[in-house]
Amino acid sequence: MSAIFNFQSRLTVILLLIYSCAYIPSLAHSLLDRNKTGLLGIFWKCSRIGEQKSLYVAVCCIVMAFSFFFIQ
Repeated sequence: MSAIFNFQSRLTVILLLIYSCAYIPSLAHSLLDRNKTGLLGIFWKCSRIGEQKSLYVAVCCIVMAFSFFFIQ
């Protein structure tokens, strides 16, 4: 039995997670800062990636949207 692996869907989920976590501090800054460790620390790390690499994340989101609309 083979597992179905869709790389594009996984990449989309990761990009949306990073983008969403980078947006959350503008609404409630202390929400992610108090959870820097543990399982919820993943969201804090995604938030830092989204803030520090925002240009790259934005370009990846645009490329992903282009591929969804025009390639598939």
